[in-house]
Amino acid sequence: MKKVVNIRSSSGALSLQLQLKPWLMMLLLFCSMIVLMTIGLMLGSTWISPITIFQYVLGMDVGSATFIIESLRLPRMLVALFAGAALGVSGLILQEMVRNPLASPDIIGITGGGALAAVFFITTLGGIVSLSWLPLAAMVGSAVVSLFIYLLAWKDGISPIRLILIGIGINALLSALTTLMIVFSPLNTSSQAYVWMTGSVYGASWTDVGHMFPWVIVCIPLALLLTRAMHVHQLGEEVATSLGARMQVQRFVMISISVLLAGVAVAFAGGISFVGLMAPHIARLLFGKSFAVLVPAAALIGGMMVFSADVIGRTAFLPLDVPVGVFVSAIGAPFFLYLLYRNRHQ
Repeated sequence: MKKVVNIRSSSGALSLQLQLKPWLMMLLLFCSMIVLMTIGLMLGSTWISPITIFQYVLGMDVGSATFIIESLRLPRMLVALFAGAALGVSGLILQEMVRNPLASPDIIGITGGGALAAVFFITTLGGIVSLSWLPLAAMVGSAVVSLFIYLLAWKDGISPIRLILIGIGINALLSALTTLMIVFSPLNTSSQAYVWMTGSVYGASWTDVGHMFPWVIVCIPLALLLTRAMHVHQLGEEVATSLGARMQVQRFVMISISVLLAGVAVAFAGGISFVGLMAPHIARLLFGKSFAVLVPAAALIGGMMVFSADVIGRTAFLPLDVPVGVFVSAIGAPFFLYLLYRNRHQ
């Protein structure tokens, strides 16, 4: 079996060389996600058989199961998948751009900006303004804080190391401010804000799916279009500049895409941590270093992580519904310590 497939047009204008192994593994990963989705639709306080799920997919009438699948489980599943995919690709872009394995949107303040804005909205404006505006507040918070970090890191251009250090400092400040607001808020609003900060897709609706879908379906392909620029950046700033790369413009575009993806995930799923850190590393372990392959791989892995954590959260402790962020953090914190240990001599 050939390991590489050559695609060439008759005129020779188009010439591609595709490696089969990564894409076959990607197909296997996609099939695994379909299996997980089926299991997720089956499990819950009401058991739904796989035959019923299959009948629903074929458009057949499945009685009362239609409401459970269509109104309760399916939108929640899709929001979890979209949020995980967005965080996975956002973290991948940051790690590749700054060439730091510990970079992720929740560590350098992107997620923290959304969390601060959302908690401010819940504790201050929750009784005045409709909660339907909460996702917009979180996205604006992520964007404003990211722009602030970008401006602070600017000194004759953006240095990746400076960006990371300033981001970590700003994130610590944002965390302190967010905790302070929760402490001084009433009990009912503080509990709501705390659940949101932990990360939860409880109560997700088709409206949320519709709002998330355009951002995810546009930004992830845009990240793929940056493949060539990302590969040039990995050669180092001096080499990339000598090859004609517009480093600062490309970095701004990369950061913008990462912020948009992280912002939309935070807006609709709360402050889920560690997905942007773990998904890219798992993708590299399975698929190598090609950015064009890592983007869809990180998206699939991130989506599966958040979705699997949500299924565990809503089924393992019935009738309680544990926020998805609890289970992601339970895995992510030891993983972060492992990365620190592995990179201790760098």
